[in-house]
Amino acid sequence: MTSILEITGLYFKELPNVSSVKELAKHIRIPYGFGFWIVFFFLGGLLLAFIVLPLLSLWLTLSWEEFVGGLGHSSVIPALRLSAITTLSSLFIVVLLGTPLAWVLTRSQNKSTQFLETVIRLPAVLPPAVAGVALLLAFGRVGLLGGLFDKLNLAIPFTLFAVIMAEVFVSSPFYLQAAMSAFRSIDEEQIIVAKTLGAGPWRIFSKIVLPLSFSKLMAGALMSWARALGEFGATLMFAGNLPNKTQTLTLAVYTTFESDLKAAQALSLLLVLVAFLLLYVVHAKTKTTTLV
Repeated sequence: MTSILEITGLYFKELPNVSSVKELAKHIRIPYGFGFWIVFFFLGGLLLAFIVLPLLSLWLTLSWEEFVGGLGHSSVIPALRLSAITTLSSLFIVVLLGTPLAWVLTRSQNKSTQFLETVIRLPAVLPPAVAGVALLLAFGRVGLLGGLFDKLNLAIPFTLFAVIMAEVFVSSPFYLQAAMSAFRSIDEEQIIVAKTLGAGPWRIFSKIVLPLSFSKLMAGALMSWARALGEFGATLMFAGNLPNKTQTLTLAVYTTFESDLKAAQALSLLLVLVAFLLLYVVHAKTKTTTLV
């Protein structure tokens, strides 16, 4: 409080019954500062315009007939079907395996927990090409597990399963981060009370933890699915761009761009609309559940 009062040029003795920042705000009237806001609106507006203009250009330079015609391109339906299969499969894997991992990490008191949390966040910031190379060197024919897969007559790279693996790799951090944040926001007293009443770990997790964190888990799952839907680089490196086999929507944009710009633009606009819808839903959920 002292530092705040000193900064504003006020003294505690001049303000009666001030015991908190909220009460202090009732007594202080700070000048509006038009110059400050003009500068900040201008600088922030430059970045906002830079972000919005390319997105608007996808819409403003494409007629409805061209949009419909672009979606009728021969590569769209197979890519859409494959993207639906792979992204939903990757989401199922991420949620199935990520939920217990997030719970274990949040309940662990080991010093290695921070290191592990840093590791699982890495795929979110790795360059896509690096992720693709890493997957190849782990699961490819010359990778760490290549000999084992050869003995089992399994070839993972450039298959549908490779697409799913690439999407799991790059999208899992988004769900894990949301899940860990959700679990850590649960009041510890509720878990302690449940333990004193004889509830076991399975019952505590299913009856207390999951219901209390469900909205945040859903938001994390949607973000993970959106990331998987937009995956490009790691998939291209690890699974290739084979039509009707490993070509997802994002890879179809890359392919059609070389021969049909309007088809690529229509696909791009479709992905933007889907991403916007997902982010809008996530924002609505996080706004009401204060996910951080």
